[in-house]
Formats: sequence, C-alpha cells, structure tokens
Amino acid sequence: MLQTLALRDFVIVDQLELDFSAGFTVLTGETGAGKSILLDALGLVLGERADSSQIREGSNRAEISALFRIDSQQVEHFNQWLDDQGFPTEDAGQSLLLKRTVESNGRSRAFINGSVATLVQLREAGDQLVDIHGQHAHQLLLKGGAQRELLDRHAGLLPTAVEVAQAFKILSDSRRLLAQAENAGQDIERERERLEWQLEELTELSPQEGEWDHIQVEHARLANGAKIISGCQEAIDVLSDSDGSVESALSKASSNMGALAQHDAALAEVSQALESAQIQIDEAVHSLNRYLQKLDLDPERLGQVEERMQALHTAARKYRTEANALPHLLLETTDRLEALTASQNIEALREKVKQEEAAYLKLAKQLSQKRSKAALDLGKLVTAAMQDLSMAGGQLEIALIPLSEGGSNGLEQIEFLVAGHAGSTPRSLAKVASGGELARISLAISVITSKASFTPTLIFDEVDAGIGGAVAETVGTLLRQLGESHQILCVTHLPQVAAQGNHHLKVSKSQSGDKTLSQVSPLARADRVEEVARMLGGATITDTTRRHARELLEQN
Repeated sequence: MLQTLALRDFVIVDQLELDFSAGFTVLTGETGAGKSILLDALGLVLGERADSSQIREGSNRAEISALFRIDSQQVEHFNQWLDDQGFPTEDAGQSLLLKRTVESNGRSRAFINGSVATLVQLREAGDQLVDIHGQHAHQLLLKGGAQRELLDRHAGLLPTAVEVAQAFKILSDSRRLLAQAENAGQDIERERERLEWQLEELTELSPQEGEWDHIQVEHARLANGAKIISGCQEAIDVLSDSDGSVESALSKASSNMGALAQHDAALAEVSQALESAQIQIDEAVHSLNRYLQKLDLDPERLGQVEERMQALHTAARKYRTEANALPHLLLETTDRLEALTASQNIEALREKVKQEEAAYLKLAKQLSQKRSKAALDLGKLVTAAMQDLSMAGGQLEIALIPLSEGGSNGLEQIEFLVAGHAGSTPRSLAKVASGGELARISLAISVITSKASFTPTLIFDEVDAGIGGAVAETVGTLLRQLGESHQILCVTHLPQVAAQGNHHLKVSKSQSGDKTLSQVSPLARADRVEEVARMLGGATITDTTRRHARELLEQN
C-alpha cells in the first residue's frame, strides 16, 4: 500500500510529506484547494508524462517520491521483478521507493529504490501498486474495446485473450501466404531466384553482428598508429621523464606542503590532495607504458581491415542498407526464402492453415465459454448494485455478439446493455444511459471489479460527481466496504461519502506573500465535524449543519 507521498516545489506545493494508512481515506477541500494536485503528483511518480509547468513558480526543479509497503503476498513477486530489472531491494523487499524529478527544461528522471529507471519500468511497477479511477472513467464504458477489456480483466482472462490474439495472428499470416502462393505464379519463382542469389552472396560475405562498429574502431587505431605512439610518448615525457616534469614539480610541491602542514593543520587537506594527485599521475604514467608495450600496429593487418571494410561497404550500398544492418539482412533473407519455398507447396500450406484454424478455434471457444460465465456473474453483481444507486428495477446485461469469422479478440463482440427501469428492454449503454446513470453504473462496476483486483491501492477521483442524497451514502458504504480489503483513497465533494472514511485528509490553500501554497492536514474528530459541516452548508457553518455533520459521522 502507499505509505508516504513526498512533494517538493510541485505546482503550488512548496514542501509536503504525507503519510497514508490502510482502509478508506477521503480527501476533501474547497474547489481549487489542490486535491487534484496530489493525484497529479502520484500519477507523475507512477510514470505519467511530465511537464515543466508542474514546477512551482520560482523553482528550478520539482521532486516527487512515493514509498510503498509491499504486502507479504507480493514480496516474492516484487523481489523477482526488481532482480530481473537490475534494481536493489529495500527492507528485505518489503518497501519500494519510486521517485521522479522534473527540471525546468522539461526533462525528467525516474528512480526505483534509488537507481535510475526508465518510465516504462516506473509504469510497470506502478501498475502493480495503484489503480486510479478518474472522474471521467465512465466515458470509457461507451467504447466496445474498453467493455471487453473490463470483462476480461475482472474474470482474469487477459492472459487467455493474449493467447487467442497470438493464435489469430499466426493464422492470418499463414492465410496471407496461402493467398500469395495461389495467386503469384511466375512472380514467386523470380522472387525465389533473387533471394537465392542474394543469400549466396551474403553467406559468402558472412557479416557478423557488431562487426562493422568493431572494425571501424580497429581501423581508426591502425590508421593513426604513429600519431597514437607519438602522443602517448609525449604525455609520458611531460608527466614523468623530462626535466621539470609534472611528476617532479608535484613531488616538490607536495613535500613542501607536507612540511608546512606540520605548522598549520589547515594545510593538511591541501597536502593530502597533492599526495593523491601524485598517485594519480604515477598511475597514468604506468598505464601509458603498459598500453605502448601491448600496442600492435601491424601494417598487414591495416590492409586486411581496409579490404574488409570495403567489402562490407560495397554490399551495404548494393542492398541499400547500412553496413551494420547486413547481419540482420542475412537472417531476413534466409527466413524469406524459407517462407517462399514453403509457400510454393500449396497443399502443405493449406494443411498448415487448417491446423492453425483448429488451434485458434480451440482457444477462442475456451475464451468464449469463460466470458459467457463471467458476463452473467458480473451482470448480476452490477444489477444488484444498481438497485442501491437510485436505479431500482434497472439491470445490466453483458451480451456476447457472435462474429462470423472471429478475430484477434475472439469469436464475439462484447457489449454492455442496460435497462434503466423494470420492464424495459436492455439496450446499448451509449443509447440508453443518461450522464448521471452512466456515472453510477461506472461506479458500481469500478467497485465490483476492484474487489477481485490484486492491486493493493485503489484511488477514486471524484467518481461520485453528479450524485447525492441516499445514493451518496450508498457510495460511501461501498467504498468503506472495499477499504476492508484494499487501501482506498477517494477525492470527494460529498459529505455522505466523506463521513464514512476511516481517515480524513483536508486540502487547503493559503497566501504566502504573493504566492499561493497548498497544504494537506489529517483531521481529528472535532475537525472532521467542521469539514463535513462545511461540505453540507457551504461557507456559513451553523449549529444545525454541525449537528447534522455529527450525526453523519456517528452513523459510521
């Protein structure tokens, strides 16, 4: 779970270190106080795109770090991932520190456990730790692809879906080769002859991976042999061998400074620096002598290297590629010739397509069966939740619409169908649900699918927008229940939701001179009453709103 989030010079936050707890935490505050800033900072440290505008005005760099406590069930997995990626472990693998800095020139750097990381690695780690449900997440439900992915993710079918997509790609490639073989005729024969001739030339040349870069370095060394020897010898003379050498002068200065340091300890550091410089000069001279002893500048080898460079360069020009790409061209030519030769055996290729169709259909049918069961289960769960979200009698059905030939996503199209009230026929979500209904259905789906999620920290960013009253209280109850198995962070404007949090953080802003700064404070019981009362009554807080706030908090 997320343990600590630290910000420095981010937007309108000068410095902030915020500790989080398990359970359900709500973040509240007036509009513009900076609630979204915290989520933006967390998104940045999880690998989202950086922008220099995120740096606080007057500062040169923004810095965000997030410390996560790894659940005992995830420690082994994360330790293996860190080891595979080359990162150190912290606290026996029970802690993970993600860090991101953004410079004023727009550049950013990422770190995992103190080691430099790529954004891809940062996102990969973040995806396993945090799942963010944004306030516009319901709009994704209108896209068929998102509906399919949501169902597969909830049912744990994403690995199976990937296998189906891979099987379909293999089948599609074979079908394409079969079509080419049936239609190409003499063109294929000419292409085969060309590839055979090209393969013979490249095989004889035998370009090796990395050879071009290596041979360029060797040529530069051999071609500049005299200059290298002269330069190294001159350096040795200047440093050590000549009268008035650097080594001699430095030795004298070091000796004098050592004697003076006996009279004034403040010069001891200078004396030590000179001694260190003497050692480094000595090491440099020894290294140059060893280099010259081992240097091999055979003129015959230079001729061989130039001949090889010319052969590689000529081949690269002939085949219109780079010299260092010739090894890849050799492999590619071999593969293309093998595929073309195989494609001329039409019967063999037809049999191959038949086998791959059978393999694809087997996997796709298995996926369809699992999707059918998962769709029924998820539909029932969301329908039950809809009854508590002011959609009594409404229902959600997840339809599996067969595709005549199948595709990379399987044998069916997934479509969410909704009936807003009892007796109505379920129709496409995009055509039936209003904005408010869509937001409520999205929230129900988010909560239900998150229960099965292995992601320890779930964040809900104003997903309760557009609802209120008893529905808001139900939303709070759902999130509080979810907090029993996950760490939940929820940005909300609803007092009914805020009152149900196990923990309450208030975001506020203040003026410091001509600058606006944002702060976050954990609220004790009395402070929570005042904040919930503000959310109930606005700027003017009365005894009535305070009493109502206490009632809401006491109910939870």
